[in-house]
Amino acid sequence: MSTEHAAVRAIPGREPSLPARPVVSFGREICGDLASALRREWLVTNGLGGYASGTLAGINARRYHGLLVAALTPPVGRTVLVGGLVEWAGYGGGRYPLSTHEYVDGTIDPRGYVHQRAFTLEGMLPIWEFELADAILEKRVWMPYGANTTCVRYRLIRAAGPVDLEITPLVTYRDFHSLRSGQGWTPETVSVPGGVRIRASADAVPFRLSLDGAAFAATGDWYWNFLHREEAARGLDSRSDLYAPGVLRIRVLPDQSVTLVATAETAEAPAAARALEDARSRQEALLRRAGVEAADPVVRQLTLAADQFVVARSTDHDAGKTVIAGYHWFNDWGRDTMISLPGLTLSTGRYEEGAGILREFARYVRDGLLPNNFPDLSGQTPGYNTADASLWFVLAVRAYREATGDGSLVDDMLPTVREILDRHVAGTRYGIRMDPSDGLLRAGEPGVQLTWMDAKVGDWVVTPRIGKPVEINALWYNALRAAAAFLAPRSAAAAGRYATLADRVRVSFRARFPRPEARRLADVVDGPDGDDLAMRPNQIFAVSLPFPLLDDADAAAVVEAVGRTLLTTYGLRSLSPDAPAYHGDYGGDVVHRDGAYHQGPAWAWLIGPYVDAHYRVHRSRDAALALLRPFEHHLRDAGLGTVSEIFEGNAPHLPRGCIAQAWSVAELLRVWRKLGGPEIRNTRASPA
Repeated sequence: MSTEHAAVRAIPGREPSLPARPVVSFGREICGDLASALRREWLVTNGLGGYASGTLAGINARRYHGLLVAALTPPVGRTVLVGGLVEWAGYGGGRYPLSTHEYVDGTIDPRGYVHQRAFTLEGMLPIWEFELADAILEKRVWMPYGANTTCVRYRLIRAAGPVDLEITPLVTYRDFHSLRSGQGWTPETVSVPGGVRIRASADAVPFRLSLDGAAFAATGDWYWNFLHREEAARGLDSRSDLYAPGVLRIRVLPDQSVTLVATAETAEAPAAARALEDARSRQEALLRRAGVEAADPVVRQLTLAADQFVVARSTDHDAGKTVIAGYHWFNDWGRDTMISLPGLTLSTGRYEEGAGILREFARYVRDGLLPNNFPDLSGQTPGYNTADASLWFVLAVRAYREATGDGSLVDDMLPTVREILDRHVAGTRYGIRMDPSDGLLRAGEPGVQLTWMDAKVGDWVVTPRIGKPVEINALWYNALRAAAAFLAPRSAAAAGRYATLADRVRVSFRARFPRPEARRLADVVDGPDGDDLAMRPNQIFAVSLPFPLLDDADAAAVVEAVGRTLLTTYGLRSLSPDAPAYHGDYGGDVVHRDGAYHQGPAWAWLIGPYVDAHYRVHRSRDAALALLRPFEHHLRDAGLGTVSEIFEGNAPHLPRGCIAQAWSVAELLRVWRKLGGPEIRNTRASPA
């Protein structure tokens, strides 16, 4: 990429649709405060599962942070290639650090964060501004879509003279789940024009760093003992080393920009100005496709955040899309994908991609079950331990038809839908089977976790929920109703069979789950120890799903009970604070975290079904929207511009878990659009 002059201009004849006043923007009040800057993380993705990410301060607090984390076998094979940079700027006789690093002995050096005067997200693209005496230097990071490439552009916005940049890349080669020592190995490096080519070993994928016009001086130094503080807090190994192949030096003149490129691609990258324009234009195109050019800024931000989760399952971008469940550490999960699909694709106008994901996952249905997860390593067998993913699949097919009016996908998916339902009637793996005595769906066997409350520590299944879980039966009923509707114009007899089963489920559900004395529902009935009356959020699905099992006063009672006991600023608690097993915080080692995962933390994705149920009962758009508004503030915390996985059950409900979770973003966007006003242009019918 070549040196560019002046800022990238908007495409002629079209006003840029990205917000003039970004949702996420900070000054020194956040940038200059290390604690505040460390709790905020940025994330840029490439549509392959690869990404660049770090803290606002510049410190790599997680093993998952890095400037180039390439998805070598999309969407997995994620490998940290470039851990970061050591950046210095020389100006007017002074030398200013731009980067910040932390070491295991507590040293923080250099301290570039103190020179950050501003940070902004342009859509999902991060921009830093550094103040160097009277000079202002801007830094941008982005990834070209569909490439394992990261671009870092430095532009001298204001200065009385040139700035001399000195950039030392810090590289490694490791799976992103693990840390690596520098002992016993040294990458092979070869100088190339304006940079260096690196190969960690004979069987490693080579990558290169280049900065056109720069002078590269080889050094071959190790930087030892970086601390990853979030890993230490999680009770995991937290020390790593990074290799410095050399130093890049270049002079930047006022109103000039230069771009560092780190890439694992073999093809030549486009010119920097074009690559940045393409990244910005793609964001504008996503907003236009969703019809939200003039919508609430939060809706626009969520639309761009949604894009980060829709990625390729191969390098062929015409097919094989999937959904990354969460950044940084999740891969693609069946349950998460089906719950997320309406919000990520239908609420954003990405109908073809939604249909493609459904077709792709349908290929993997076995014994009536959708895969729970796909392994991180290609070639391994997917896991099928889920009682709900295949039922969510049926509802996702219905949501697609409701959003598009297109029946062709239903025609193609009907054999899979019928296989799913028929195998659930006859019985499939893990004890998943319709009880012939009442038509309700039973699931579970010792040692296996099957519902979304799926934490397991060693042999300990934290919330086994064996029996007839409330949300599984709400999904079962809805899947039967959806199938009956699909079949009605095609086969009256087949439609009648599923409708009859649904009628029976409804009668049995209303007889078994309600607890009139408590004005709420049981969480599980017919378990090994009888009925489980724990106050959990799963009962909300009996009201929220397209075909509710409860109505009128019964539905209102559930919404009231859930709201009074479980509602927080950022979603629903997974367990009542009154329960003996309740955990109001979330932290510590793996045992403590997984033991608490579904025992109190609030889950952001559950705000979607809660708002659906609340609106169905109260019919107040303003009241429903008021439940969503607090997330606008959250977009400026934790994962910037996106939505976290969970929040602590106790106030102040600190964000925890993944900094960016697919179903959190998807459900928030889906219900916000469903409730949206005239400022949102819906190109087709709103998803159900």
